[in-house]
Amino acid sequence: MNKRILITGGAGFLGSHLCERLLERGNEVLCVDNYFTGTRRNVEHLIGHPRFELMRHDVCFPLYVEVDEIYNLACPASPIHYQHDPVQTTKTSVHGAINMLGLAKRTNAKILQASTSEVYGDPEVHPQTEDYWGNVNPIGIRSCYDEGKRCAETLFFDYWRQHQLRIKVLRIFNTYGPRMHPNDGRVVSNFVMQALQNDNITIYGDGTQTRSFCYRDDLIEAMILLMQTDDKVTGPINVGNPNEFTIKELAELVIELTGSKSKIIYKDLPQDDPTQRKPDISIATRDLSWSPKVQLKEGLQKTIEYFETVIKAEVQENKI
Repeated sequence: MNKRILITGGAGFLGSHLCERLLERGNEVLCVDNYFTGTRRNVEHLIGHPRFELMRHDVCFPLYVEVDEIYNLACPASPIHYQHDPVQTTKTSVHGAINMLGLAKRTNAKILQASTSEVYGDPEVHPQTEDYWGNVNPIGIRSCYDEGKRCAETLFFDYWRQHQLRIKVLRIFNTYGPRMHPNDGRVVSNFVMQALQNDNITIYGDGTQTRSFCYRDDLIEAMILLMQTDDKVTGPINVGNPNEFTIKELAELVIELTGSKSKIIYKDLPQDDPTQRKPDISIATRDLSWSPKVQLKEGLQKTIEYFETVIKAEVQENKI
């Protein structure tokens, strides 16, 4: 049976791809976004689709619609964007969760929270497992996002215990791919944009800090698989690619794939920036029969092609 599915943050990087995938599966999709970091451009090609609806709305305010499932993706996810208005970032995570959980309770909808590896802070356990409580600074410049997402998880599990709500919590590790915002300050988009323009590639810290990079298609697949599990599977479940790379290795690979003349320069590491990120995905493998298929080189090539089109479009606009 086709479902009516609400996606908050649906015009964002991940949300727009999720809209496409759920439409392909025959569902009705209600895409909600306030365009703080998402953009109408990401879903423009879906406007006019008979089962797609686009609504401008901020999840900090209640929403009165009838739905069967909710994917709650609304929240700026890059440090540049979430630190631009930290109070609003916390509100989006906390008030947004309260409003979407209230909607799920009223409509008896199943609801998925797009949480984050940032709930682990700067981890002292490696790789990170779901039972690790994290090492988070509650008063730092990243806290609006880290603690906002932690509080959202708390609310989800309290609604599950108190109201028997059908919840799913997914902890997303570094994800990249086409439709990333070119100026979001995340390491993949930063490096690719700098390399394509032959600018210096900026590494914060000494480049030995590690990340694990998951391609967007793999991540979206895991989201849908988690939503399809029976009600006993609540999560939290880590989703990411467990192959670990140093930031310096990523920069060198981007230079190689773009054929760039860029040089690598080093700047100070920002406050509370985690030195290690690597998911333990054994629960995702067990409960979702999921593991990432796209490896970094292949995913980066597709991402570079996308950013090349972004730069060309900007050049054309400036000519006009």
